[in-house]
Amino acid sequence: MSILKTLKLTTAQPVRTSNDPVERARNKVIAALAEQRAMAEAKLAGQHYAPTHMVWRKNEEGQRVQVETPKRLRAGWFVDASGQTFFSLRYAAKPIEFAKDKNAIAVGELSALPAIIDTLTEAVRAGELDAQLAAAAAERGHMLRKAG
Repeated sequence: MSILKTLKLTTAQPVRTSNDPVERARNKVIAALAEQRAMAEAKLAGQHYAPTHMVWRKNEEGQRVQVETPKRLRAGWFVDASGQTFFSLRYAAKPIEFAKDKNAIAVGELSALPAIIDTLTEAVRAGELDAQLAAAAAERGHMLRKAG
């Protein structure tokens, strides 16, 4: 017992992650915007951006093992027929409307995209897109319930 007396004992509990769906949606969008920013910077530098994640697969012996695979990632920007670049944010398989009937941000040159993504990240952190994210999540929930 003398060894335990040398330790500083206390009562503590781990911090739980938020169960708030709005906070969870914000965190998902912020993480997706960070990946979009990294992809845009790699494109500007002339490099290929290939993030990876761990998945479970069966090997030749039939055992389940974790392997690292490339992550599927779609660019959030696109170029229209006139050559202008736009950025569109998607959540729950739906494009987010920033204003009434406005679902894209005019970027102009691709070099301006990282700054626009930073501004969009600040807007998400400030809660400016909470209503749109909640609506997209609710619509996806209704669609999934109908299919199941």
